[in-house]
Amino acid sequence: MADERAWLGELLTSVESAPPESAVAVLAELLARRLAATEVSFLITDLGGKAVVRLTGTAAEGGPERPRRIELRGTVYDRVIRSQQAHVASVEREGGPGSGLVQVIAPVSDRGDAIGLLELTVPARPDRQTLQLIVEAAHALAYVVIVNRRFTDLYEWGRRTTRLSLAAEIQHRLLPDSFTCETGRFIVAGAMEPSADIGGDTFDYTLDRHALHLSLTDAMGHDVQAALLATMVVGALRNARRAGSSLLDQAQDAHEAVADYADRAHQAFGDQSEQVRQALVQHGGQVMATGQLLRVSLDTGRTTFVNAGHVWPLRLRDGQVEEITPQVDLPFGVTPNPGYRLQTLDLRQGDRLVMLTDGMLEPHGTEANLSDLIRQTGEWHPRDAVRAFTEAVLGVSNHDPRDDATVLCLDWPAPDAAYAGPRTSGNQTMPS
Repeated sequence: MADERAWLGELLTSVESAPPESAVAVLAELLARRLAATEVSFLITDLGGKAVVRLTGTAAEGGPERPRRIELRGTVYDRVIRSQQAHVASVEREGGPGSGLVQVIAPVSDRGDAIGLLELTVPARPDRQTLQLIVEAAHALAYVVIVNRRFTDLYEWGRRTTRLSLAAEIQHRLLPDSFTCETGRFIVAGAMEPSADIGGDTFDYTLDRHALHLSLTDAMGHDVQAALLATMVVGALRNARRAGSSLLDQAQDAHEAVADYADRAHQAFGDQSEQVRQALVQHGGQVMATGQLLRVSLDTGRTTFVNAGHVWPLRLRDGQVEEITPQVDLPFGVTPNPGYRLQTLDLRQGDRLVMLTDGMLEPHGTEANLSDLIRQTGEWHPRDAVRAFTEAVLGVSNHDPRDDATVLCLDWPAPDAAYAGPRTSGNQTMPS
């Protein structure tokens, strides 16, 4: 075992000395030599978490013009991502007996964030020690990707199977680098299914020494106008939070940023009120954003929050879903504004809290339908649950949602037992 650990150390040293765009290829080559593997591939998950793209970093794999999308639904790749367990199986020859080769697929993840998969073809079924080495190499690969994607677009290219619009590019940059965070104390996961003309949704989370901070916002309007407004809201919230400001001060800063933007828009069009009104209507109505900000104490679980005209959250407790109905203050940017109120939220051990935007509600027709889905996926990992929520929106809207559908799911605290995975039937994923 000491030899295996030393080898992993040498592997990381070799990868660190490689150029960022070649780091994955170097790791793949070293694994191939060590395990006598005939094939080693890294498959990266796409932005929606519904497909993977084979990506090794080699020159022979082509360019960003032709990423080959592999749909996850009903595949062994999907099962490995959901279970976070390695898969080992014999490779069958087409139309004949087994080849003797063995396929190994291991999850490439960090803190619950499913970055992708490591796939190898080896000459014999690996023993327990070898399989453990592959699993650890896959975990090391997660760090390789996280570190090196700061310096190259290679990994970002792999996550995109279609070109993003300018609005989508701006919106995507407002989201956290990782959509899932698993700490042992809690698990949080977010997902967003953008509409064709981008509705301005964002979600965010971060930790300090004492608390978990969450936010979900919805900037009014569509396309680039909504993305720019969302940029100001998220920027104001992050700037205030990083300066140590309270939730109330964060909300006030976001409000002032949006209100100032609206004032400048009016000034740009002069004093002709009708011209201003028409311009704003053309860009989606009023200049405002709804939002919900939460702070959860890591020591006590005490939760405080601000609701700025936003959709009420849902809480799953002991198998029952209930809507939390706080006092609602005005959206950011609406004036005159009397200010924001700090409220408390009852968050207990074993609760699942689901924050969402109105794009999650509208396609389902009724809140009851969404509550049923939350209840049916209550034993799933939050990473899988939020994916089920956005897939449901796509199904109901015939893959053409009229508004962004965004959800943020918090399990408090993280359960001691492993999560149940979704049952599969054919190529369909079914709620338990």
